[in-house]
Amino acid sequence: MPERVVIITGAKGGLGTYVTETFLSAGTTVVGVSRSIRQADFPHPKFVAMAADLTKAAPTRKLVQDVLAKFGRVDSLIHVMGGFAAGPLHEMDDAAWENMRDLNLTSAFNILREVLPPMRQFGYGRIVAVGSQAALEAHPGLAAYTTFKTALAALIGVVAIENNNHGITANVVLPGTMDTPANRAAMPNVDPASWVSPKAVAEVILSLSEHNSGHITGAMIPVLPQTAT
Repeated sequence: MPERVVIITGAKGGLGTYVTETFLSAGTTVVGVSRSIRQADFPHPKFVAMAADLTKAAPTRKLVQDVLAKFGRVDSLIHVMGGFAAGPLHEMDDAAWENMRDLNLTSAFNILREVLPPMRQFGYGRIVAVGSQAALEAHPGLAAYTTFKTALAALIGVVAIENNNHGITANVVLPGTMDTPANRAAMPNVDPASWVSPKAVAEVILSLSEHNSGHITGAMIPVLPQTAT
């Protein structure tokens, strides 16, 4: 395989930073995407910052066109982008519901729709999306979050089936609560030792994007805290 070109969405978030650094350390050319990302966020010769709002179709289309113009290919899409909000359903307004939908589902639809045609043309692709353990069961107070993370997992499953004969794999990782600065700030009274290491999640994502992972597709892969032996 020639040098890989990987798009990482949400590239400088709590998990995205670990994912971006993990891929750069593996020698991959990384196109890091978020609304406000800058080249200075990752001072690495193989890093390219491209700011875009993936909740909108037109900016997403332009992003992928720019990547193809610069590199001629997209080998992998790592869709880390997402958002979290809590609150009972009966108190949720339209804006909160639509924000969760756009961050966790619409953004995935937009970027998948753009990267799949060039991947199918080249006969190769690795797609990994970041879901949540919350996608596996209902949780009180998380109506919008669980709804759209569950829908994301279903969407990736469809992508896997539709593209199984085109050299493309699509999988979703389902981390438990991750040890990020945002989660520590939001839950100061919880012991983070019971949380998932973002580095561990990043390593699972990297393994699913490797060329030799072509036998794994349509999987929902939980990433849970290590237990003591």
